Amino acid sequence: MTEIEITAELVRELLQEQHPDLAGLTIREVAGGWGNQMWRLGDELAVRMQRMDPTPELQLNERRWLPVLAPRLPLPVPTPVRLGEPSERFPKHWTVMTWVAGEPLDHSSISRGAHAADTLAGFLRALHVEAPAEAPSAADRAAHPSNCTDDFENFFQAVAPDDIAADIRAVWDDAVAAHAWEGPPVWVHGDLHPANVVVSDGTLSGIVDFGAMFAGDPAWDLAAAWVLLPAGTASRFFDMYEHADEAAIRRARGLAAMKGLFLMLMGQNGDRGLPGGKPNWGPAGRAALDRALKGV
Repeated sequence: MTEIEITAELVRELLQEQHPDLAGLTIREVAGGWGNQMWRLGDELAVRMQRMDPTPELQLNERRWLPVLAPRLPLPVPTPVRLGEPSERFPKHWTVMTWVAGEPLDHSSISRGAHAADTLAGFLRALHVEAPAEAPSAADRAAHPSNCTDDFENFFQAVAPDDIAADIRAVWDDAVAAHAWEGPPVWVHGDLHPANVVVSDGTLSGIVDFGAMFAGDPAWDLAAAWVLLPAGTASRFFDMYEHADEAAIRRARGLAAMKGLFLMLMGQNGDRGLPGGKPNWGPAGRAALDRALKGV
């Protein structure tokens, strides 16, 4: 099927068809987005349009579970308010959600590191509770690091800087050797990187894009101690989080190194003009990698 161009006019037509009371609000494109494309709708809402994602599963997960999770989370998260169904005009799903105010971290920075560490720890403490049996699973992309060696090797071979390659390998090997998560599967955001959190007043102020959420090992989110937070704040984060044992921290550190490499690869793709590439992710990935190599 030919890719449909998503324009402000299309968004307005879809609203007129399915939610006409919202169709008069101002519509503005939000930069970025690959699997889904976002459009601001007035001051308080956004329209999330399925774009490159081959199935609606990620958006349907957000629709089902964010209303359950949002009330107990201490930071704003996008919450569905209206559902858009596939139609002749646009044969994919779309959702009207609350807008989370702030600047994405990949276009901003955290200046209040201690506050951000405490904020992230509090958010993840609230999120990481036992998930129900029907929660989405992600065994393919959220397994123990020992089951992710192919992805790690691909990223490592593509972008690992020669001067720190041995250090990256050591951190990864230590994560692979760490004990697996032995607790019940907990709710995990699953995709915490600089484009999926927003910053206001120098600190974290919201978390977005829960399409990859799953029930499993919290280490996938704990990697954010190095991927998101400024240097020197990881130990404070883990002290505030309280529930991470040594094995979880080792797994999280290795996953942070892998995520740093992934961000660097996306940056390289952006520099080369490849689809989905993000030029500004390269420096963010290298900084995350450096932080992960330094440890807690």
